Amino acid sequence: MIGADAIVKCLEAEGVTTVFGYPGVAICPFYNSILDSDIRTILIRTEQNAAHAASGVARITGRPGVCAVTSGPGATNVITGIATAFADSIPLICITGQVNSELLGSDVFQEADITGAVESFVKYSYLVKDANEIPRVFKEAFHIANTGRKGPVLIDIPIDVQNAVIGKFKYPEEISLRTYKPTVKGNAVQIKKVVKELERAKHPIICAGGGVLLAEAETRLRSFAEKNGIPVVSTMMGIGIMPTKHPLYFGMVGNNGKAYANRAMNESDLLIMVGARVADRAVNQPEIITRDKVLVHIDVDPAEIGKNAGPTIPLVGDAKHIFEDLEKEEFECNCKEWIDTLNQYRIAMEKKRTPNPDYVDPAAFITMLSEKMQDDAVYVADVGQNQIWSCGYHIVKKGRFLTSGGMGTMGYSIPAAMGAKVAAMDRQVIAVCGDGSFQMSMMELATMRQHRIPVKIIVLKNNYLGMVREYQHYTYKDSYSVVDLSGSPDLEKLAAAYDLPFLRLVNMERAEEVIDSFLKNDESILLECLIDPMDLVK
Repeated sequence: MIGADAIVKCLEAEGVTTVFGYPGVAICPFYNSILDSDIRTILIRTEQNAAHAASGVARITGRPGVCAVTSGPGATNVITGIATAFADSIPLICITGQVNSELLGSDVFQEADITGAVESFVKYSYLVKDANEIPRVFKEAFHIANTGRKGPVLIDIPIDVQNAVIGKFKYPEEISLRTYKPTVKGNAVQIKKVVKELERAKHPIICAGGGVLLAEAETRLRSFAEKNGIPVVSTMMGIGIMPTKHPLYFGMVGNNGKAYANRAMNESDLLIMVGARVADRAVNQPEIITRDKVLVHIDVDPAEIGKNAGPTIPLVGDAKHIFEDLEKEEFECNCKEWIDTLNQYRIAMEKKRTPNPDYVDPAAFITMLSEKMQDDAVYVADVGQNQIWSCGYHIVKKGRFLTSGGMGTMGYSIPAAMGAKVAAMDRQVIAVCGDGSFQMSMMELATMRQHRIPVKIIVLKNNYLGMVREYQHYTYKDSYSVVDLSGSPDLEKLAAAYDLPFLRLVNMERAEEVIDSFLKNDESILLECLIDPMDLVK
């Protein structure tokens, strides 16, 4: 057995079924060995999207997604995908080929110090110099990626190590890392303090972030909120923890969130922040969430607690375990008056839009689409105005809402949707993007076609980089710079080139009919919606 064979054996031992990637000489031994495995390999058209697709798998399965690329530009191209996963705490295993060990540091063809390059946005990285270490390295990598605060781990393997003969292969049954012992159970004393504050509180609220989904704690949180009648808001990454129409859910907070959600959080006397980083997009004035209230911050990563806002009660641990313990506690929490107030805020503060009837109204369109989608569908939003409209108007029932929240990476939706579909072929998966973000990943239409991955794609087309144009509208008084997307392809002809069915919607008159046609079969299809170029998310 050679090192490359051992890599494949490790992936099999971890239950990996799909690897997304792009080969080159430095990773060819691995791709040769994987031919003897049942693991599916999917050729992505650019390396960044290999990581995005692996992210889609991870977010649907709860297990690390895997991508494998070659050295040099292959490795550097995947960096944006790794950084995107790191910002959203998505577990990935990124395998990179590397030049011969003895040539490291010689600046030879396609050599790049990839472990050094990704140091600031991986949980950990390995440069493997002994093929016999491969089983240990992979066991550690999967453990690190998917425990504690989850995230990407990079494994860089020189070609000579992949080709080296190893001794007897033995995959470790368990792993114990002396310096890596993430806290899972919440401190019992701190949990008692939270319960006491809940008994005192008149206006409690839970702000749920993406960490709740990563911990697979959404059912526990929902049950806890329902049992005690506590209202819930979410960050962008926490959308879907509560069904959108749940009577206790009051929307997304933050710069682009619901005004009544922000008001609810600001007026609360007890704020339980769980699985959220208190970053600027969700909380742009941290002092407000600590003023005249008790702040409980629950997170599996102790480094996040107190980083942006000092909590009254810090509570380190896995959200699922903590809510299991909280549910065992007996206390009374009467929030009826508070919820009545929040419902009045919702009615009074819901944004009123005045859409241009000559175009598709993205808000009304996304709402109509959501209502017609399957209950467990996966909706993947890209970045830009399309993301904010999606956050505000998509209705989550029993499905998932995926997006790039922490890094805001354009071009994320199509490859992530492909990964999500590969992970759940029985579920409806829809990618929604703008015409700018679409052109950052439209080459993956070939991947969808080659590997028969039926993702449905919607392009909200306004011929601008809409979010930047909107910023320039407010900040520079309509002085627009480098945001005009003139020269974009004819999407009908592009769809034909990839043998994709195509639909176009020019206004809302035929919206219901077109959406029905778009959703009727589980097949890839491209829908272009013409949006008023001057439409605003705010």
